[in-house]
Formats: sequence, structure tokens, C-alpha cells
Amino acid sequence: MLDHGYPIGRFKVRGLMAEANLVSRQPGGHRYMRTGQARLDIPNKLNRQFDVAEPNQIWCGNVSYVWAGESWHYLAAVMDLHTRRVVDSAVAAKPNAELVFAALEHARGERSYPSGLMFHSDQGSQLSPEPHTKAPEFKPQ
Repeated sequence: MLDHGYPIGRFKVRGLMAEANLVSRQPGGHRYMRTGQARLDIPNKLNRQFDVAEPNQIWCGNVSYVWAGESWHYLAAVMDLHTRRVVDSAVAAKPNAELVFAALEHARGERSYPSGLMFHSDQGSQLSPEPHTKAPEFKPQ
């Protein structure tokens, strides 16, 4: 309304909306589930060496979230560090370990598993298997 030359404030808008039985809806804030467990037993073999000489030597992964429709959706992506391109990805309603495994399986279907491939992630501090489910076994073939 201000753009059209009508001086109006938020309290006037609130009153007009109440008269018209209108309710403002904003998406809720996003919260990751936290595991609270660091995996110090898993060494960081990549050690921030992000310059890779050949494709399909090191893949890295990450999980992000997107508001779509009425809820948050989670996207796990697998990227080749040499080409800096996404190999494949997966989407799910929950940010759990199964989402990352699904992205890896999709990437495997795209490029198979090259010899000596390393997969690096931030260990997914927000990811954990559901208490009632077991994370799928990931075995390169």
C-alpha cells in the first residue's frame, strides 16, 4: 500500500486484516535434529586438500534444506571435487542417514565406484538414524 501512496503502518494493517478475518502465515524456523555425538574415531583423511587432480577420486557430500509447499524438505548432494559438479542427489522428508545413503546409491548408479574413491562429508552433525531404524549398510562394489 505504501508503494501506491497510502500511508499505513503495521498496526493499521493488523486491524484491517482482523476485520476481514485474514491471518498472516509465515513458515516456521528451521531446526536440525542434533545428535550431540562427535565421531572422533573417524579420521579426516581429506584434511582440506580440495584440489583434486582427476575426476572420480574424491566425492564430497552435504545436506541442505528447502521450504516447499507446507514443510521442509532435505536435499543430500554428492559432488565430485575435481569437476566441482554434482554427481547425483536425493530428497527426503527427514534429514537422516538414509538420505545420504540414497544420494550415494544414486551417484553409484550414475558413475559406479571408481577404484580408490574417497567420500568426504562433515559427518552430518544433524544426521542420525531414526531410533527405531538401522542405517543401511553402504558397501562399494
